[in-house]
Amino acid sequence: MSNWKDQPAYFKERTWYFMPVMNPDGYVYSRRVNRLWRKNRSPSPSSNCVGVDLNRNFNINWNGRGSSSNPCSDTYRGKSPGSELETQAVTSFLLKRKNNLTAYLTFHSYGQLIVYPWAYKAAKVKDASLLESVGKTVVERIREATGAAYRAGVTHSLLGIAGGGSDDWARAACGTKFVYTVELRDKGQNGFELLPSLIGVTAKEGMIAVETVAQAIG
Repeated sequence: MSNWKDQPAYFKERTWYFMPVMNPDGYVYSRRVNRLWRKNRSPSPSSNCVGVDLNRNFNINWNGRGSSSNPCSDTYRGKSPGSELETQAVTSFLLKRKNNLTAYLTFHSYGQLIVYPWAYKAAKVKDASLLESVGKTVVERIREATGAAYRAGVTHSLLGIAGGGSDDWARAACGTKFVYTVELRDKGQNGFELLPSLIGVTAKEGMIAVETVAQAIG
């Protein structure tokens, strides 16, 4: 991004909050021990296995499809909804700002998808047509800028049903209108081990998503 004073009004006239890493302990463990570690490092009282999948721990259809009650599973949902300190930090922060929270974007990998609620059930939010339109605009702008083929659609349709996600929770609990999960590169050639040479262009694609949603808010 260039100098802040040169940015358009839809950037400068808003308050932005960034959380680069929601799962710091899990991230450190992924760098030092297991490169593809997904969960946090919370101990389990009933198992020798460690960790909770934070994106199955939010209080929205927490014990539904797409998560596991097995502490050894990569999609273990935790002992109760919102049981994890990381989840509690995010929910507390967002609830304090929910009256002014117009968008919530969460960035994952991989799949090259722009998806919106719902994930926890086979249904769409009432303004799905607007979210679909903005999502398709993101897809088109990415294609024009980098040539990458992304897809836009409702989460449960493109990724399957899964409860306990932060995106669904932000929509339901905070009433946030523009909620998207951006699944970045690639489509499975390298999967979670994206080549270093693709980091820059992938970041550009993520920024296009941010810019497009900011413009849509008006």
